Amino acid sequence: MRGAAMRSRLYVPDRTLCSNAKRAKETLEGLAGQTDTGRVLFFDALYSADAAGYLHLIRDNGGSGSLLVIGHNPMMEDLTMAVSGDGDETARATLNHGFPTAGLAVVRFDGDLASAAQGAGYLEAFLTPADL
Repeated sequence: MRGAAMRSRLYVPDRTLCSNAKRAKETLEGLAGQTDTGRVLFFDALYSADAAGYLHLIRDNGGSGSLLVIGHNPMMEDLTMAVSGDGDETARATLNHGFPTAGLAVVRFDGDLASAAQGAGYLEAFLTPADL
């Protein structure tokens, strides 16, 4: 996902949680050159945690604004599927084909991210590199 595409769709995070892995940091660097990434926090756990671990990090570090998570599969796909109780029909259909490298899931929650839970999110959009 290119930062310019995120910016043009108004997907600009207040905060970013990023894996410490080299490839994740390269993704962050590419985005940062094209759009604001907000305050960036790095976590080793985003390399090894499961979807439940990702959700725990989101609850603890998401705050009340928007959040970008730069992590790894299959955890990103598992997390998106788990938290998206409902969503845009096209976005859900696209996600059902898998979560490609550089994919972007936009999940909206009512209220603060500290209360984000399984099935409580709405999959607003799911963009793949082909959408750019």
